[in-house]
Amino acid sequence: MHKEEDNPILKNLNPAQREAVVAVEGPILIIAGAGSGKTRVLTHKIAYLIDIGIPPQNILALTFTNKAAQVMKERIASLVNPEASKRIWAGTFHSIFARILRLEAHYLGYTSNFSIYDTEDSLNIIKRILQNYNVSNNKLNPDSVHHIISISKNKVLSPQDFIRNASNQTEKIIGEIYKEYQDYLQQNNAMDFDDLLVNTFELFSQFPEILEKYQNRFNFILVDEYQDTNRVQYLVLRQLSSKYRNITVVGDDAQSIYRWRGADIRNILDFQKDFPDVKIFRLEQNYRSTKCILAAADSVIKFNKKQIEKKLWTENPEGELIELYQCETEKDEANLVVKKIKELISGGEYSLGDIAIFYRTNAQSLEFENALRRENINYVVVGGLSFYKRKEVKDVLAYLRLLINPDDNEAFVRIINEPPRGIGKTTLTHLLNYSRENRISLFKSLEHLENIPNLQKRSITILEEFRNWIITTQEKLNEGIGTAEIINEYIKNSGLISMYEEIATDDAFDRLENIETLLSDIYEFLTQNENMTLNDYLQQISLISDIDEKNLSTEQVKMMTLHSAKGLEFPVVFIVGLEQGLFPLNRFRPKDLDDEEEERRLFYVGLTRAMKKVFLTYAKIRHRFGDELYQVPSKFISEIDRSLLLTFESENKTFRRPTTYSKETFVNSNNFNEFDQTEDGVLRIGDRVVHPFFGIGKVEHLEGSGNFAQALVNFESVGRKRLMLQYAKLKKL
Repeated sequence: MHKEEDNPILKNLNPAQREAVVAVEGPILIIAGAGSGKTRVLTHKIAYLIDIGIPPQNILALTFTNKAAQVMKERIASLVNPEASKRIWAGTFHSIFARILRLEAHYLGYTSNFSIYDTEDSLNIIKRILQNYNVSNNKLNPDSVHHIISISKNKVLSPQDFIRNASNQTEKIIGEIYKEYQDYLQQNNAMDFDDLLVNTFELFSQFPEILEKYQNRFNFILVDEYQDTNRVQYLVLRQLSSKYRNITVVGDDAQSIYRWRGADIRNILDFQKDFPDVKIFRLEQNYRSTKCILAAADSVIKFNKKQIEKKLWTENPEGELIELYQCETEKDEANLVVKKIKELISGGEYSLGDIAIFYRTNAQSLEFENALRRENINYVVVGGLSFYKRKEVKDVLAYLRLLINPDDNEAFVRIINEPPRGIGKTTLTHLLNYSRENRISLFKSLEHLENIPNLQKRSITILEEFRNWIITTQEKLNEGIGTAEIINEYIKNSGLISMYEEIATDDAFDRLENIETLLSDIYEFLTQNENMTLNDYLQQISLISDIDEKNLSTEQVKMMTLHSAKGLEFPVVFIVGLEQGLFPLNRFRPKDLDDEEEERRLFYVGLTRAMKKVFLTYAKIRHRFGDELYQVPSKFISEIDRSLLLTFESENKTFRRPTTYSKETFVNSNNFNEFDQTEDGVLRIGDRVVHPFFGIGKVEHLEGSGNFAQALVNFESVGRKRLMLQYAKLKKL
C-alpha cells in the first residue's frame, strides 16, 4: 500500500478525478461529463481499493458492454498485481448475474447447467406459440410480442401481472402468450437474457439468506453508465448495496438516450433521494473537444429541465466555429457532405477514418451511401446494416424481383409468408417437392395446385389469390403507364406497410421509413431515367450489394445513427437531417416532454463526439413518392448560441458565404389542436378534408405555426402524408 501523495495509481489524474478515486466509503455519485475520463476514474478507483487493502473478490464492477468490461480488466491489471485483478467480479450485468444464477439456480427450480436463449431462440419459441392463436392482428407478430415481454420483464411484471393489468383483448392474448413462453422456458431449464436480470432479483427477494451471502461478498459495488440502468437493474443494485452501502455509480444524465429500451433516467436523477448522504463528484474537464464545440453542446442541453447541474470546460483550443448548411433537398444535403469530405481529405489534415456522419434514423443513410459511392469514397455503416441489407428492404426487393421474374424461387420463398398470410413450412415443403419433381419454378407450380397432394383447401385459396395478384400487377406493368404508382400500390397491397403500421413500435417505424425511402428512390430512378425500367433498378442494386461485400478498406468514413455514436469520438462529425419531425424525431405520438428532452440529449451526445470540427445540415425540401415536403429547421439549431455558428444557405445547389439569420427563423414546433390554414377556415384534428391530388383524408396531427404549420393527413387512397398547410390547398368536408 502506497502513501497517497506518492501513489502511482493517483498520478496523471486531475484534481477532480483524484478526489473521486480516493473517496471510498458510502454512496458515491460521479457525474462524468462527455470526454472527462470516466473510464480512467472507474479503473483507477478499483485499483485504489485493491491498493488500500480491499480484497479483490469483494469488489463488484458492472458495465453495459463486454468491450467496456474487457477494457476495465486490462487497465486494472496494468495498475495492480495482475493476479489480484483476476479475482474482481467485473463484467456486464448479464454476465455477472448469470454467474450468480449458475451457483444458485436450484433455489428457483433450475439446474446449474440451464441454457441461455438468445433473441433468435426467443423469437422461434414465440412463433410456435403464436401458431396456436387464430389471430390476424399484426400486433401479435413475434417481434412485437417479444419486445412487449422484454419490456415487461425489465419492469418486473410477471405474466400474471400483465394479464391482470390488460386493458383490451389483444393485451390479454399477449399475457397468455407471455405465460406460455415463460412456462416453456422453465420446462426446458432455460432463461432468456431478461430472465438473467429478473431471476436474480427474484432470487434475492425470495431468499434473504442468499442476498446476505452476496451482500457480504460484494462490500464495494461500482457501476458504469448508471444513467442507462433499467428498473430491474436498479432494484438488484438496491438489494446488494443495502447492507454496506458502499456503492459508486458513474454516469451522465445528459447522455441518457435509451428510454426506448427500458433505461430510466430517474435512477440517476433520484440517486440523491435514494441515498441522502451521498457524496457527489463532478468530472467537468473535457479532454476531447474544442471550446467552441463544448459551448455549443452546453447551450443546447441547458434547455432540458430534468438534469443534474454541470458545466463542461476544457483546456483545448477555442477551435473552429460550427458550420451550419441549409440545403435545398436531401440529395443536395448528401452531395454537400461528400463535397466537404473531399475538401477535408485533400487538405491533408484528415483521413477518411477521422470522419463520421450521424443521422437520426436508419432510413437517412441511403442518400449518403449513394453519394459516397458515386465519388468512390469508402464508408462503413457502424452498428447496423447498410441500407440494401436491411430485412424490410430485402423483403420489398424480393417482391419486386418476383414481379419481374416469377421463376425466382429465392424471392418466392422469402415473401410467400412475409407478412404472414397462412402459408406455413408444411405447405411450402409440398410446393418445393412438386416444383423439384416437375422441374418448374415455385410460382409456376401455383398453376397446378389441384395436382399437389396434401394441400389444405385454405392454403389453395390463399395461393390462388397470391398468384392472381402477381399476374394482375404484371399486366399493369406491361402497359408501361404509371410504373412507379403501380409499384407503390403493389407493395402497399403486399401487407408489409400495414403490418409495421399496426405493430407501431420504434423498430417498426424505422422499418416503415426504410420502405418509404426505398419506394421514393425507385420513384426518382424511374421518373428521372425515362428509358430505364424496374429491372434496371434491381440490377443496379444487386451490383451495388456485390461491390459492398468486396469493400474491405479500413480507411472508411463511418456512418451511424446517433444512438450508435455513444461512447465514440471522431475528429470530424457531420450531424445531418436537422429538421423538425426528423430530429427531434416526432412520429406523431402525443407530445411528451420526456421524448423531447431525450432527443435533445441525443443531439448533445452527437455534438460531444466531435474533437475538432462539426458540420450541421438540414434540407428545405424532402421528397416522398414525387411529393415535395417542406421542412422546418430543427429547434435545436436555434438553441445553439449564434456566435458559435457559421451559417451557409444553398442557392441552386451552390453555397453562399456566411449569412445571418434571426432566431425566429427556427420555429419552436409545439403541438396545437387547430389552425386557420384552410380555404374554409379553422382546421382541427379529426377533420375530414379533401386534397386536389390525394383525395379524401382525415387530419391526425397538427404542428408548427404560421407559414410553417404542418398537418399529418391519412388519405384513403395513398395513406399518410405530411403537408405544409400554406401549400396544401386542403378543403374541409
